[in-house]
Amino acid sequence: MSRLLSKLAPVIHKSSRSVRSFSSSTTGPCVSIGSIVEPSPDGSNLGQVLLFNVQNFELVRSDKTYPNELYDSQLVGASHGWGVFSNRTNRSLLISDYLNPHASKSQPKMIPLPFVTPMYSGQTEVVCNVAMSSPPPDQEDDQDDWVVGIKFLGRQLSLCRPRCDLRWTNILTPFESWDSSKLMYSKKDQKFNLLAPGGNYLCSWDLNFKEDKKPKFHELVLHNLPNLPRSQWKLLDSYCREDHWVESPSGECFLVKWYSEYNPKGYEASTVIVMVFREEDTQAGRKNMRHTDDIGDLCIFISKGEDFCVKASSFPGLPPNSVFLNGRLFATLNMSNGTFGCYEYPQGTPEKVPYSPYWLPPFSP
Repeated sequence: MSRLLSKLAPVIHKSSRSVRSFSSSTTGPCVSIGSIVEPSPDGSNLGQVLLFNVQNFELVRSDKTYPNELYDSQLVGASHGWGVFSNRTNRSLLISDYLNPHASKSQPKMIPLPFVTPMYSGQTEVVCNVAMSSPPPDQEDDQDDWVVGIKFLGRQLSLCRPRCDLRWTNILTPFESWDSSKLMYSKKDQKFNLLAPGGNYLCSWDLNFKEDKKPKFHELVLHNLPNLPRSQWKLLDSYCREDHWVESPSGECFLVKWYSEYNPKGYEASTVIVMVFREEDTQAGRKNMRHTDDIGDLCIFISKGEDFCVKASSFPGLPPNSVFLNGRLFATLNMSNGTFGCYEYPQGTPEKVPYSPYWLPPFSP
């Protein structure tokens, strides 16, 4: 059976592909499927993390002790391979490496976060996404540069240095940003970036956010737009759209626009359109973005987690010049040949899979 469905469909099917237990080798980009939890004779809980490794189309199982802190919690964000979990009862938040198959089997790291307080015009019930400036450093390392950002539904953005701050710094963004506006951290610029609705402006906050809550604005000017009929452009106005700002390992920046049509049966895979724009230069507060169908050896991963890029040549099996989607659809667009298809889950995947639209970057021992 082909790795991508030859007949496009908006749902994920199962396939006969293999299942393996976790090994010590590097794991390619994965999808978080969920966890299986069972009680053990000693009163603790035995857990099994399930990941779908798209590099080799395998279901990876990693046995772990299930932490009590994650009981009655749900995954609400992911960044640098770390999960951000929210307790369903008291809304407390913590960061954990539980999803990492190379992390401790018996004692996954648990880093509690300060309680979030809503602003007068905000809410903290719905998390749009989470971004971190880096993976959590070791306790003995300098903690000042490790910052966690949470974008909530509406206008609230909250930032903190978890091991230094007792409370969050709440920022009222200059616009209502819904779940289509994603927060990401630029390692090159050392700034948190948030696309304004419509994708025409990029707002940025640097690591001096406590003293200066005002964002810096860059207008995004699009060049070399795809040659589509006027009727097609008008039709795209009725589609659901997500805008994503992504940075490659070398510091290249891309704007990804993901269009898809919705009908009462769900999203139509056959109508998906993905446009990629590469940053050319920045002049006087304007970033010139040129449409491209060639991102070379890169693969872009788009989901509800923090978006990222990897080099395809570093992970044999990944098609270069591709965009991987996870959210409204679970699919890959290969821009080299224009093919698009939805993934199947491999054999061994549970019958009921929770909605978990998160790509996780490669894990190394």
